[in-house]
Amino acid sequence: MSVFHDFDVLVIGSGAAGLSLGLKVAGDAKVAILSKNRLSEGSTSWAQGGIAAVLDNRDTTTSHIEDTMVAGAGLCHKDKVIHVVENGRDAIDWLVEQGVAFTKEPHVGKDIFVDGDYHLTREGGHSFRRVVHATDATGQEVQLSLETQAKNHPNISLFENHMTVDLISDQNPDPDKRRCVGAYVFDTDKGRMDVFRAKFTVLATGGASRVYLYTSNPDGSTGDGIAMAWRLGCRVANMEFNQFHPTCLYHPETRTFLLTEALRGEGAYLRLPGGERFMENFDKRLELAPRDIVARAIDHEMKRLGIDCVYLDISHKDESFIREHFPTIYKQCLKLGYDLTKQPIPVVPAAHYTCGGVMTDKSGRTDVANLYAIGEVAHTGLHGANRMASNSLLECLVYAKTAAEEILSLIKNTDISVDIKPWDESRVMDSDEDVVISHNWNELRHFMWDYVGIVRTTRRLERAARRVDMLAGEIREYYSHFRVSPDLLELRNLVVVADLIIRSALLRTESRGLHYMLDYPDTDPALAGRDTILKPPRLPTAK
Repeated sequence: MSVFHDFDVLVIGSGAAGLSLGLKVAGDAKVAILSKNRLSEGSTSWAQGGIAAVLDNRDTTTSHIEDTMVAGAGLCHKDKVIHVVENGRDAIDWLVEQGVAFTKEPHVGKDIFVDGDYHLTREGGHSFRRVVHATDATGQEVQLSLETQAKNHPNISLFENHMTVDLISDQNPDPDKRRCVGAYVFDTDKGRMDVFRAKFTVLATGGASRVYLYTSNPDGSTGDGIAMAWRLGCRVANMEFNQFHPTCLYHPETRTFLLTEALRGEGAYLRLPGGERFMENFDKRLELAPRDIVARAIDHEMKRLGIDCVYLDISHKDESFIREHFPTIYKQCLKLGYDLTKQPIPVVPAAHYTCGGVMTDKSGRTDVANLYAIGEVAHTGLHGANRMASNSLLECLVYAKTAAEEILSLIKNTDISVDIKPWDESRVMDSDEDVVISHNWNELRHFMWDYVGIVRTTRRLERAARRVDMLAGEIREYYSHFRVSPDLLELRNLVVVADLIIRSALLRTESRGLHYMLDYPDTDPALAGRDTILKPPRLPTAK
């Protein structure tokens, strides 16, 4: 039997974007924040590097804007870049008010000492040290601080192990005037489908990097928000731009441990098995080139030499410096048999960040009324064809603020007087064929890695398109006959996201940023500023 919940604001996702928005509206609204697993199991907790913001008085917002535009390879929306960058300092100040303890630099007079006393590091694509951090576990510090605030707020209700299945519209006869009124949510602890009704719904579900075989992301990054918004009628944009982080630890016991870009920012070198550095053959910025360039360089060397990995080496730096600035990475590597202070560490690229997503405006609004999208699930125009390091958490914070401000300006004149039908399970049964889910999951992630990875061709993409069509049909049939499970729901969303990525990649007949095509190795100037926009089939008119 379904349980019905009524809230002013329903936030789907419990990372930096979702928690920030929830906290910003909770003074004047009743808020539900849903997490499909435990609160801390999203991507925010895994973020090591930090948050980019202009805090050094030698740095400028103009420089941060220019660096972001360059990294985005001609596809950044400049007005969105300006909006995010100019709100950077306020975002950091707000986090500090929430209890976030950023690393401070006690050594006055060093080049890294800035106004105030924050230690700033530099990452790929940045002209200055502008990445504020909490040692090498920034995301965890941000996540735990925001969680603490949310748990203690009387107007916020937190729901762990609640997986959203689909968004609900008010079924307005005119598809263009429909609004989102909530969501069907699977309580995985109780095995029950509940209904959450809300004046406003906010997607803060993160990205879709689990669509690939190798990823730096947690298990929950399955593109749920993108798929749900698409099914409701929202456009998506630039899904072909999947960022592969250059340096994920290569070890059989851990395929998801990231070695932060801040290591290269503090002087780490990339080396071949024989010890030779190779980035000088690809970019004058060497190890500090943007991520797309570094990832392709590593991919090129691995294929050229037939090797399984390359090596990241910071052992030439002072041992105490390494231990002080990278304690989490140092301990994890040591646990796996590598001493960061004494030897190079094996690394490979891995799927890391979804630069495209649900199309939104400057306030986070989607195509469907009363539905917002913030964070990695959204395409705001900030990242363009390649996200610059440490701009992602900044985007979460800034868009949480702007979306919250608009929601609060509208909430008093918005109602949710609409009847929602309970979830209907009368025509489904328990599955005795779960092997279909595991088989299709593995096949999907394998062909996405092989055919839609760092380097692409038209032929590979067409092969992937045929396979995803076949899998989508099988999954639709399975979904229509059997009761839902978390694995089935994630697979259903992943196949939608895979299809969107493949279709977008086939439409972009050039190489730009993260999208590299052997058939079209050059960037087409005529396509500068042109997003790849996909529009879902028109929703049927309600009878």
